[in-house]
Amino acid sequence: MPHRGTQLKSTLFPFEPEALPTSLTRLVHHDVLERWRAVDRSGHAPRVVAVPGDDSVRWRAAALVTARPRTAYLKIVDAVGDVPTAVDAVVSHARHRGLAQVKWEGWTADAERAAAVGFTPLRPPLARAEDAGEPDRGYVRWLCDAEVTEPPYYRQTTHFTCGAVTALVAQAHAGTLPPASLDRTAELALWRDATNFPACEPVGLGVAVRRAWPSSPVTVFLDAEGPVLIDHLPEAERAWRAVLQRVSRTDAERAGVPVDARHLPLTAVRNALGRREHVLLLVSLAAMQGFDVPHWVLCHGAVPGAVVIEDPWANAATGDTWVDAHLLPVPDASLDAMSTISSAGYRGAVVIGRPRRRDASRGEQVDQ
Repeated sequence: MPHRGTQLKSTLFPFEPEALPTSLTRLVHHDVLERWRAVDRSGHAPRVVAVPGDDSVRWRAAALVTARPRTAYLKIVDAVGDVPTAVDAVVSHARHRGLAQVKWEGWTADAERAAAVGFTPLRPPLARAEDAGEPDRGYVRWLCDAEVTEPPYYRQTTHFTCGAVTALVAQAHAGTLPPASLDRTAELALWRDATNFPACEPVGLGVAVRRAWPSSPVTVFLDAEGPVLIDHLPEAERAWRAVLQRVSRTDAERAGVPVDARHLPLTAVRNALGRREHVLLLVSLAAMQGFDVPHWVLCHGAVPGAVVIEDPWANAATGDTWVDAHLLPVPDASLDAMSTISSAGYRGAVVIGRPRRRDASRGEQVDQ
């Protein structure tokens, strides 16, 4: 394997499933090639990183890489041939692009092989979609100064419980909720308390978090006048949901949950993360997944140039898996654009502070 930092000679070209070069088909096992072709990866810019051999006919190594658009990572689906050389070529390419991270799906890579090229195991997900066709293992290698602690990964089990899941994962990451308690019962119970049917709007979600964990300070940021997340509904459906959102604001006032009407800047998100707080952020999936649907993600860490999120949903139809959605670095500018919701341009967020405990000696609440 080349010495770390050596620039490997490699070639990068689009992955076109029905027009693969002979040098690649000679190198890739049939089962691996079938996996590469099983889904439409075109939305995630699939590329083959190839390392030539000693002649012009055969390749020494290759890897299929993909990534969600507007993010700061590359994912190795598989590396074939001289695997360490293939991985080193991918890492070199990612460094050249200034990316924060390379991930590796564990279809054919075990922990020992991954560790030998600088990767560490990802915690396996707590919940998996039965039909997702996802790898059991995954690995990550940071390419920047990163002090990001890893939360558990939990995949939402419905199309509408993303808000509840991000809150639960935030509390598990903070140590307030045992990871073993993060299951479908907890997911649906918190969603039922927060929902505006079926979505969770920011104020209702913030109130539900405060009810579930009274020791956790909560602040809601929402710079929108009137109800949100209901524009796509018929007028009759909007009307009663608007009533519920007014009730949520009354509940917030009674529970002592501040609702800040200012637009939350990304610098404030970073400052909250620096204080070891968690930010549930409402985003559109248009950039990362290709459809403009509002969706909750958890911001829990930061690296130079990017915020690290947990996305409780992955699009199996495009080859997107929990390895993509977990410990996902998103450049600040991309996250700023994603979290500017609808033509109104509002931002919704729930900031969960560090849990407080009572100091009996002083009779007051202190941060944990």
